[in-house]
Amino acid sequence: MDSGSPLGEFLRARRAQLSPDDAGLPRYGDRRRVPGLRREEVALLAGVSAGYYTRLEQGQQVNASAEVLDAIARALHLTASECEHLHVLSTTGHRARPGSPRPEHASADLRMLLDTMAHVPALVVGRRNDVLAWNTSAHALLAGHLDPAAPDIPDARPNLARLVFLDAPTRALYRDWPAKARAVVGNLRILTARNPGDTCLTTLVDELTCLSEEFADLWARHTVETCGRDVYALTHPLVGDLTVTQQTFQVPQEPHQSLVTLTAEPGSPSAAALQALHRTRGGTWPHDIRARDEDAFPTTHAYV
Repeated sequence: MDSGSPLGEFLRARRAQLSPDDAGLPRYGDRRRVPGLRREEVALLAGVSAGYYTRLEQGQQVNASAEVLDAIARALHLTASECEHLHVLSTTGHRARPGSPRPEHASADLRMLLDTMAHVPALVVGRRNDVLAWNTSAHALLAGHLDPAAPDIPDARPNLARLVFLDAPTRALYRDWPAKARAVVGNLRILTARNPGDTCLTTLVDELTCLSEEFADLWARHTVETCGRDVYALTHPLVGDLTVTQQTFQVPQEPHQSLVTLTAEPGSPSAAALQALHRTRGGTWPHDIRARDEDAFPTTHAYV
């Protein structure tokens, strides 16, 4: 790992966000020159030498044991997802090989599954948050302003991270957009750690950092959030307000792909809204939605 190692950057960011009061350390009335904890304070809390921890932050130490990483995670009050992220960074950061992985596509079996689940909004997402396939219900719910065939065109595939940060209609869809934004950035952090040599993923992060100040701010905080189960309140241009539960499942045959489903509580108004949307058989959003939403959110980019 070099001096700009992802592991070191993550440790510095989390150290800066933890105050002595959070860690139960006395201040002794001193005027601190650094935000958050000092390196020697993290080392003390983790039970390692200050020199060892400093080398770890500076990328000079590449063989930290699982026990040491767990101790540092406890010292920094990391969540379970953040602790796992720390372990991943320690094993992948120094072995990154730049390159572009093989092209992605959704298998015939997955496409058949999406068609079978026609009444349930569902989509297949790739290693960079590209939509590889979706059924008509998912398209109608999440992106009725886009070409439904876009996932079948590699150079035109919708990217969920781009949509959330750079697409006005998508931003307007989420009533608590900041929560959705944090989840997207947290998941993207995990993807970059697991695929350190993916130059396309690096380009995506660079693009979002340049085009969205909100993304750049969240990215600098090294937010980590595992996709699993999330509940989102939406305001849909065709069916109005509804609440959906988003669940993400790993695809065993393609470990870098995920199956994402969106459901509503049976018998609820939200479930009725999803049924109504499914009956539209495509649910194309009104043609004027882009112009209307751009008035409220003028920062616009290509929608894919």
